[in-house]
Amino acid sequence: MPESIEFPSPGIGPNSEGRIVPTDLRSEMSRSYLEYAMSVIVGRALPDARDGLKPVHRRILYAMYELGLTAERPFRKCARVVGEVLGKYHPHGEGAVYDALVRMAQNFSMRAPLINGHGNFGSVDNDPPAAMRYTESRLQALTTSALLEDIENETVDFLPTFDGSQQEPTVLPARIPQLLLNGSAGIAVGMATNIPPHNLSELIAGLDALIDDQQLSDQQLLQLIPGPDFPTGGQILGRRGIKETYRSGRGSIAVRGVATVETLHAKGRPDRDAVIITELPYQVNKAALIERIAELVNEKKLEGIADIRDESDRDGMRVVIELRRDAYSQVVLNNLFKLTPLQANFSTNMVALVKGEPRLLNLRQLLDTFLTFRVETIERRTRHLLRKAEERDHVLQGFLIALRDLDEVIRLIRAAADTPTARSLLEERLGLGPQQSEAILQMQLRRLTALEADKIRLEHEDLLGKITDYRDVLASRERVSGIIRTELDQLRSRFATERRTVILDGEGDLEDIDLIANERSVVLLTSGGYLKRMPVREFVATNLGTRGKAGTRSESTEQVRLFISCNDHDTLLLFSDRGVVYALPVYKVPIASRTAKGSPIVQLLPVSREEDITSLLALPDFSEDRYLLMLTQAGFIKRTPLSAFANIRVNGLIAIHLESGDALRWVRLARVGDSVLIGSRSGMAIHVPIHDDQLRSMGRTARGVRAMTLRKGDRVIGMDVLAEDTEAESAPWVLVASAHGRGKRVAMEEFPLQRRAGMGRRALKFRGPDDALISLRIPGDAEEVLLVSEQGVIVRLQTNRISRQSRAATGVKLQKLAAEDRLVEVVLVPPDSGNGEDESVNQDTVALERPALTAEPEVDP
Repeated sequence: MPESIEFPSPGIGPNSEGRIVPTDLRSEMSRSYLEYAMSVIVGRALPDARDGLKPVHRRILYAMYELGLTAERPFRKCARVVGEVLGKYHPHGEGAVYDALVRMAQNFSMRAPLINGHGNFGSVDNDPPAAMRYTESRLQALTTSALLEDIENETVDFLPTFDGSQQEPTVLPARIPQLLLNGSAGIAVGMATNIPPHNLSELIAGLDALIDDQQLSDQQLLQLIPGPDFPTGGQILGRRGIKETYRSGRGSIAVRGVATVETLHAKGRPDRDAVIITELPYQVNKAALIERIAELVNEKKLEGIADIRDESDRDGMRVVIELRRDAYSQVVLNNLFKLTPLQANFSTNMVALVKGEPRLLNLRQLLDTFLTFRVETIERRTRHLLRKAEERDHVLQGFLIALRDLDEVIRLIRAAADTPTARSLLEERLGLGPQQSEAILQMQLRRLTALEADKIRLEHEDLLGKITDYRDVLASRERVSGIIRTELDQLRSRFATERRTVILDGEGDLEDIDLIANERSVVLLTSGGYLKRMPVREFVATNLGTRGKAGTRSESTEQVRLFISCNDHDTLLLFSDRGVVYALPVYKVPIASRTAKGSPIVQLLPVSREEDITSLLALPDFSEDRYLLMLTQAGFIKRTPLSAFANIRVNGLIAIHLESGDALRWVRLARVGDSVLIGSRSGMAIHVPIHDDQLRSMGRTARGVRAMTLRKGDRVIGMDVLAEDTEAESAPWVLVASAHGRGKRVAMEEFPLQRRAGMGRRALKFRGPDDALISLRIPGDAEEVLLVSEQGVIVRLQTNRISRQSRAATGVKLQKLAAEDRLVEVVLVPPDSGNGEDESVNQDTVALERPALTAEPEVDP
């Protein structure tokens, strides 16, 4: 490509004496493109920071004002307006002009529409407006009062139109910050603007405060103008995006539609829940939203929806999304926010023209620019009115001089040969000016009456007062500020409306947990290190002595090691034998079928191959008044505040210091005042109070104290916590179970409190020499238990169906086991509330008061 090209000069022929001018192609292209870009930026795409209008909008409003289409006049065809704009001011396509006119009349596009439309001007479903030959329009009262008033008083500059036949204003004398009131959007060359609309009353309050105090802080300004106010309503999520926008000029504001859950009643079918959408985010197409929801339902990406229909009418918007009977309404609603335009981000970029140049402006700069323009407008208006008053008063003074010597005036005029002679005689004899003498010559005879003379004197005195006032306004900035405030307050009293968009305190960022129902589940860990999650509803309560259902594959290498009942929104704490704790949200544990193997735990957590998970604990939160009670294989016990584990790193956190050869095995939740029941393999149990005298609070790295004295060959098999308030409510009891599947309920009163490090009391008598105590639990009323065997067979039982016996009894058959199978764990399942969506809340509470967790290594056969 050549670096330069030669262009002949215009009009140069073969015989001309002109010369060829070499021009650099790169410079020519750069200059031409820059001129084109600035033409688009200034003349088409970006609004002026003073009146907030682009040229096409300004020309439409001015043309309608010139046609007399004010709010009190009849409507006129839009085709007439478009023709006026095209013929006089805007030589572009009629489609562009009509589209701009239509948008200024849409109440879902403009917070305060500038044009009053009559006919079909489109809809929020993106329906196109009717042709301009069918629609009619006129200016709104706000437009005339706040944008066009005083335009005849030399408040703004005028320039020739494209053909030089007319004059058009370069800017309208706006009395309100229209750029912020209705916002603006446009794409120029290399830049764009996107300014949200605001509430008129809030903008005026902010302007009043800035007029009173130019040093007003940003925080005080944000309190007066809390955020955008969209014409379609909706909700703004959080204030972070608003603050960033107002301070820098750029930001992202999360906007959400208004949707509620209602119960629909219909004859002949059961009641169903439904999500009702009544408001949409700004500029969201309702029809496209419904179509998007239908697509997601068909693609199986959005579940729980049975039907969608649009019941919107002239009274308002109403989109009904019927839910299936098994759906969780809040989860479906969260998925709608996450996957559809029902929640969207409004990206702000407040770029506008200041003195003909594009600038990025923050909120304060936009308001200051408007106030500066408003001061200039008022001063220009005042100077115009002062000049007109002085010119009129000059004429009136001539009238008064003529009235004082009326006979002489008449004589001079009668004696004059012609008008120029009369004018010169009046100026010479009476000392009048040219304007005064001309006015006297044109004065009608009726003005010579006494009544008319009094009117002239009164008008002169009134003008003198006005002239003094105008001069005072021009000399005092305080007077100008007072006029601005007065005019703003008048507009607020006439046109202010209530805020439509609600600003919520939460940021509204939807996490994965918001898209998942908080159902009751069980988490299972096998000896091979596979972790999986299953809904607890898969296991139906059965009778005593039944075989139950398989909870995992029946393989000798995949025996069940740990089992816990929890909610999907809980945090799962996994404690290893090395005294390290890891954290994992329960919903991130992969769901698997009863016979599936599960996922390797090393894919979910950075657990080394030499490290075994020995205990699971599920928590809805990390409350300050709770403690973790940890028990080691060697019989050491420790109490540590739960809050010390609120921030667990990805690679884990040290929970307890262990001596050589020891291992952490069991963890429970407890409060001060509770008591702990600790059992041994030989069937012994000790009941110890939890308070500072016996179990004082220790740090994470402490070892703990001796919990129980064991005979030779015996070892600790687990513990459970009795809440302090349980004894006051009802007589508690403990459920004990053996490896052979036998168990019983024993009253807690048979295990009196003892000092730690004792041998305890007999809890279960065995029938066979190879039997052993594998679990003891303190269930509440109406709780159920899950019995888990080595081979993964699970039985769900109601605890109140298990026989109550003494400490010395052998118990009853809880589960029928195969010859080579053994019972390894008993897990408590809190009762269902049966209240649908509220169930998860009640279960969370139960889980907190009665934590269900396991900490049992394999029982030796």
